[in-house]
Amino acid sequence: MSAAPFEAVTFGRSVDAEEIEETLAFFDDWEDRYRYIIDLGKDLPGLPDDLKTDDRYIHGCQSQVWIDHRVDPGSGHLQFVVDSDALIVRGLAGIVLAALNDRAPADLLAFDIDGYFERLELLRHISPTRGNGLRAMVEKIRTLARTTA
Repeated sequence: MSAAPFEAVTFGRSVDAEEIEETLAFFDDWEDRYRYIIDLGKDLPGLPDDLKTDDRYIHGCQSQVWIDHRVDPGSGHLQFVVDSDALIVRGLAGIVLAALNDRAPADLLAFDIDGYFERLELLRHISPTRGNGLRAMVEKIRTLARTTA
């Protein structure tokens, strides 16, 4: 895969976890927050169909989700592209990538993702199956970080 799809992922760079937290806190109700999450999903670049393979597939998600990764040759940071057939899941992937994308493996593994989700009140407002999928996505990213570190 060329570098372009990885460089097109702004999550973790110009859109970080702090910005996600601030923006979600701005909204008064979860209907507006869901719209924002869906909009995040629209901003997430997809994977070409030929990369939607079994080895990139994230099992445990309600929707179909694929992840590709690379190690940035200049920084050694892990970079990810996540795609899904559901916009809400793409948005949830954006929230995850805002926290974990383009980080050194040790920094990625040290990030308190559970605390981040708690501050967002995310797992309280998505279905249990979406929550399981979100955890599966995070675990796949952490597994890739552990094997890279």
